[in-house]
Order: sequence, then C-alpha cells, then structure tokens
Amino acid sequence: MNGVASNQPLQAFPPHYVDLKKEITKGNEEAIVASWKTLLEELEVRTKTIEEIGSNYIPQVDFASLSKLSQAEIDKIKSAGSVVIRNIVDDEEAVGYQEALKEYVKANPQVHGFPEVTLAAKFRGDKQFFEMYWSSSQLRARSHPNVLAAGVFLNNLYHAEENDIIDPNHNLIYADRFRIRHPSKGSWNNHPPHIDGASTERWEDPEMRKAFQDILNGNWKNHDPFGMAGRLNGISNMFGRPNQTSMFRSWQGWLAMSNTGPGEGTLRVFPSVQLSNAYIMLRPFFRPVDKSLKGDAYLDASNWVFDVSSPDIPGIQIMPSGHFTGVRPTDEEHPHLRLDSAIVSIPRVQPGDMVFWHVDVVHSVEQYHHGPEDSSAMYIPAVPLTPKNVRYLARHRDQFLKRLPPPDFPQTELGESQFTNKGSETDITTFQGRMAMGLESFEVPVNATKGAQQAIKEANAILTGAV
Repeated sequence: MNGVASNQPLQAFPPHYVDLKKEITKGNEEAIVASWKTLLEELEVRTKTIEEIGSNYIPQVDFASLSKLSQAEIDKIKSAGSVVIRNIVDDEEAVGYQEALKEYVKANPQVHGFPEVTLAAKFRGDKQFFEMYWSSSQLRARSHPNVLAAGVFLNNLYHAEENDIIDPNHNLIYADRFRIRHPSKGSWNNHPPHIDGASTERWEDPEMRKAFQDILNGNWKNHDPFGMAGRLNGISNMFGRPNQTSMFRSWQGWLAMSNTGPGEGTLRVFPSVQLSNAYIMLRPFFRPVDKSLKGDAYLDASNWVFDVSSPDIPGIQIMPSGHFTGVRPTDEEHPHLRLDSAIVSIPRVQPGDMVFWHVDVVHSVEQYHHGPEDSSAMYIPAVPLTPKNVRYLARHRDQFLKRLPPPDFPQTELGESQFTNKGSETDITTFQGRMAMGLESFEVPVNATKGAQQAIKEANAILTGAV
C-alpha cells in the first residue's frame, strides 16, 4: 500500500532525527561499523547468486505437501522471505473468480480504480486495478479452506513464545483489492520497489525497533525476521499516514487467476529478507565518502563511513501533506541491494497458485506486461489472530455488513452498497470462514498455548463488544 509513486515536491526531514540516530547507535558505534563491512561482503555474494539463478531462487512448493516439507525446505522459504504455493485453489475455480470479477466490474462501471484516464483505458473503456472489496469472488476466495490453511502454515513460520498473545492457528480475513492487468506496450510505474508496513517507526517506535534490535546492536547475523519481538505491540503508523495497513500481516499475498510469468506484469521481490532488513536498517547511519566513484569502487566498504549528522532516512520521504512515505529503496540510495538485477520476478504461476512474501520484503510490480493475456491477481495476505488484528477485524466486519470500503482503504459514501450483484454472507460458506471474517466467535484449538488462549478470549470479547 505504500508503493504508489508520486511526483510531488518533498519536504526536509526534521533535525530531531539526528538525535534519534545518536540515541539508537550510542555505545554500539564500533560494532555497527564492523557489521556493516560484513553485511556488504555478504550482499555482494548473495546478490550475484540471486542474479545468476533468477526467478527459480524463489521457493516453489505444492499446497498438498505443506505438512511434509523438510526443515531444509522450510529454511529456504524463510531465508527468501517469499514462496509460491501451488494448487491452493482448483484452477477452474480460480478462473471462474476472474470471469465473475470482470462481470462485476462491467455491471458497476462507476467503480474507482486506476488507471483512471489513459489512452488505453479510453479505448478499452475499463480500468485494471479496482477499489472493490466485497464481490462474491473475493468473499469466496478469502474464506476458501485451503487459502485459510495456507495462511496458518505461514503464520506458524514465526516464533511465538508460550505467553505471546497470538494464535497463529486462526488466520483472519483482510479485505483488499484485485487487478486485471492487460497486455500493453505502455509502462506501469505505480509500484516501484517498496516495503509495506512501518515507515520511520522501524527506528522511531521503541517497541517496533525491537524487531530489528540485533541489527542495531551490530549483530545483523543474529537478526530473526520471524521473531515476534516488536511485531505484536509495535506501532506501525505513529503519524496517521494514509493508506497504511492497521493489521499485522505476517505475509503479503495474492491468488493468481490467470497464467502469468516473468515479463507479464507480475510481482518482483528481493528474496533475502534478513539481508535486506539489515541493510535498510543500517543504511541511515552511513554515507559514501566519494560519490564520484563508480562500480565496485563506489560500493566497497572503504568508501562508506559511519555518519549520523544528517536527519535523513534513505528511502523515506516527507510528502507535501507532511506524511512520511513508506520505505522505498532505490538504486541511488541503496546501491548494495543491486535492485536492477537482484530483485527478481516470481516464477510463472497458474490459476489457483498463490504467491506470498514476508511483510518486510522489498517488492515491486513489473513495469511492462508483454504477455498474451491478462495478468490477474486477488490480494489475500496471511494474518494471525492477535487482539490488535481483531480490533481491526471488528471494524472491517461492520464495514462489510454495510458494503462500505474496509477501514484501511479510501472511503466513499456508498461504497459497494448500491452495486449490482455485490457479494453477501452466503458467499462465506464455512464456519471456519465465518470465524475468520469475525462473524462467529473463535474456538480454542487443541494444544493452544497460554498466549493463544488469552488472544482468543480477548478476540471474542472484542467481537461481541464486551471490551
């Protein structure tokens, strides 16, 4: 949600961010400098490997095999922070979702979306990314038993302690949009490389900072992107940034509704979440000594010096509205990520496959779609049960019952309430799906931890309005 590009003029960072940088690094300056050197060395090796292997660097597994994966296969998924899970939904059913969505758009041409006005749209008479949330297809897909089960699998890749107030075995529904992108000679520049979720809060919020504390202590190799520290109670939106996700999504995701491959307008990811986290978090404390150098000489650790005298956080900008953007890495400000070659397109997917990427993963959408057919995907993340997430779910449920946009998204007076052929509760056909939507109380799973039991107790109180 933070990747949409803008050409508006920018504001300067406030000077108090210099004090924040000094506070974060105080006493650890030498360790941070030493870790920066080893990080750059590892990035050089890893990015070259990613470039050589390309799309196949991203793990691919079958839904039916999730319970049988070896530890090595699981470790590969966690290292990449991205995965293609095949055959989650029957291909005919997934294609049916797309066809029904096309009919829903045709029946409701007033829907907001983009591109609003392009030469192609003028002649085709349609948009390609739609502000629609409550179609029958979306409700059925989000509540599909296999989709929810895939979310549970991914939630459980995080490490929850006995008393952590979270239940990864209940996956919640988070309504988002869909795209039906047409082949075109034109470029799509709306989603350059970015990270969803927190912006300056990664450094600024003491609780959120815990998720990256090993990095900031100068021990990036000990950083665990799947630890819960800072994830459950961290503040990801301290300043009311618009279009910011309120839920903790353990993994972003989308369901393929068409046959789509590299070069056809698909997703691109930087498939090494520990390294990208370490680099993004440490980059504000370093600057190049000689900007005129080129290539390896410019990238060499000897050309980079520890410096906390600037308030800027590379990759984050302040818009004219005063809001921070999300983290948007660029080749200029994050050269060691080698985004031009090490951010790779996901492998070809078929209808019914799903693609997931860790909440911290740098990702983008291909600028060009030169394929033979529409590139269609429905956005469906993995979301564990936590009190914070259920507080959003309760508001989200209430908006659904009125067919208004979910709270995280641009609001309109009528939403889909007057749309023709909008979805209904009957499209959520299972009790499991109704729980995930907040329409039924949650049940306590067998062998639930103390923290999970407490999370479910609080969740049910929130849904019934008892708290």
